[in-house]
Amino acid sequence: MQSIEDMFGPVGPLARHLPGFVPRKSQRRMATAVAAALEARRPLLVEAGTGTGKTFAYLVPALFAGLRVLISTGTRTLQDQLFSKDVPLVAGAIGTPAKVALLKGRSNYLCTYRLKREVAQGAFESVAPRNALMSRLESWALMTKTGDLAEVPGFNESHALWPKVTSTRDNCLGTRCAEFANCHVVAARREAQAADLVIVNHHLLLADLSLKEDGFGDLLGSADAVILDEAHQLPDLATEFFGVQISSRQIESVLIDGRASLLHSGGSVAEISTAVHEVEVAISAIFAALASRVDLESVTLALVAALRGYASRLTDTGREAAEQVAQRAVNFAGSLERIALCTDDEGARTSESNGRSFSLGLLPFDISERFRSLLEVRPMAWVFTSATLSMASASQGDDFSHFASRLGLRDAESLRIASPFDYESQAMLYLPAGLPEPTAPGYVEAVIETCLPLLDASGGGAFVLFTSHRALEQGAAALHARWDGTEDTPILVQGEGSREKLLRDFRKYGNAVLLGTASFWEGVDVKGEALRLVIIEKLPFASPDDPLTKARIMHLQRKGENAFRDYQLPEAVLALKQGVGRLIRSESDRGMIVIADPRLLTKGYGHTFRASLPPMPATQDRDEALRFLRKLR
Repeated sequence: MQSIEDMFGPVGPLARHLPGFVPRKSQRRMATAVAAALEARRPLLVEAGTGTGKTFAYLVPALFAGLRVLISTGTRTLQDQLFSKDVPLVAGAIGTPAKVALLKGRSNYLCTYRLKREVAQGAFESVAPRNALMSRLESWALMTKTGDLAEVPGFNESHALWPKVTSTRDNCLGTRCAEFANCHVVAARREAQAADLVIVNHHLLLADLSLKEDGFGDLLGSADAVILDEAHQLPDLATEFFGVQISSRQIESVLIDGRASLLHSGGSVAEISTAVHEVEVAISAIFAALASRVDLESVTLALVAALRGYASRLTDTGREAAEQVAQRAVNFAGSLERIALCTDDEGARTSESNGRSFSLGLLPFDISERFRSLLEVRPMAWVFTSATLSMASASQGDDFSHFASRLGLRDAESLRIASPFDYESQAMLYLPAGLPEPTAPGYVEAVIETCLPLLDASGGGAFVLFTSHRALEQGAAALHARWDGTEDTPILVQGEGSREKLLRDFRKYGNAVLLGTASFWEGVDVKGEALRLVIIEKLPFASPDDPLTKARIMHLQRKGENAFRDYQLPEAVLALKQGVGRLIRSESDRGMIVIADPRLLTKGYGHTFRASLPPMPATQDRDEALRFLRKLR
């Protein structure tokens, strides 16, 4: 039987069957480590630099091991790519057939019960003219095998009808549903449980870990291994899932469903009208408190009491459908009470409002023990991989401790594999001299002024990455006002179109300048000459004025820890690595990274940032930078 190393070799099955496959020592090294972790059923952290080929490096051992494996991705795009392209390619090349399932979150599947209820509601209210999309959905529902709403052209999550024909964990009737035997979510999970390889995303995996949806089985129950790609997203996502968030829309939906449950069972809304009014008054009080920025605790507890009273009235009606809605109201009340009464050390309370809706939340400061306990009760391999999991450390070399500590992975083995790309010849780092401190007035305008000659020299082909939406707006205004090249060089600004359209246009033009913030720092892959310059406005420290960041800092200080060293700095280093990683995406790419922040050279921690970046020549000489960029043209 072939070894993992042989499979990646120059005469191995991948080289024989996959056109363009190039054997890479770094890829074989990662694959061997993943195979060992799968065999030993132990956790492994792998930082795989851009170009390592990490997808094949975990797919080959996952398919070769003969185990039941879950692969979790950071995005649905990567999830679809694995299912439709990468897995079939690898399985075919190594001759290992496997039953593969793609599983999405429940909101992606048609809820037959809710569709029928919506149709009946429309008929009851004599809605005219009939909704054309609803007619299409009814026809499609009779033919679909999967119930995946992606099959319906022109229908997406932003459509008002979407939440009316899909279910949530809150409003699903589970085994009590009359359509349970035909439930698409149940069928999709059943198919996943019978598969050898299941492709999910982090949101779905965390929901399964943290919520345990009754009646829908346990995704992890019979799995031997979990491989998490883009694992750097896990700590923040897990914090959200292990926290609490309740929105006014959720509460309003429980009021609507309560009325509907009574009407459909022959009851009268008069039975709950007083209780409904009390909930609505309590919701209005929270809106008022958010607008005046007064203490929310008392008005939130008033809403808790109103929801419990509403649940009690629904239960008193004695109707089964109403009792299910009542339980949702009780659950919402419990979550709101936890938010209102949380201690300073438990987590940070959050609130958002746009005048039409609000959400209240609780984000726990520390989820490490909870996450660790969830892993320990499942004796399987857990492989976490990403291009950004570690930072440079004078005492520890490649330091994974920040990522590991946030998830409680204290005993996990770690492996860092540098990018195989030749940054020494493919890239240059330019650190402009003479810029003011980032806190100085006019800093963003000074950055744009410094970068204008660079944009001229490169002829566009640039990303300009900002650390906040405010800085993005200032930068876009400054660039539009000062740059003569705008007639020949398109300027694309985040918010002026979807992320996908902006990237599509950027690749098509080949000489555009794209200004973006958070969503363009990671998960963006532009190969070739279209991207040859990445300008980073400043080091991506989270704003100390951000309420959540401020709360985390205070929490760490109360524990006697160094918030800057243990939290702010590692988070910023990992974010910077993501931004820098946008530039060199293939062996033939060439380009320049510009980091405008003077603190990279003037502060002691600047060395940690520089040491964590790929090794490439650096300069402060403006003329040298311009010569490099002109050569790229």
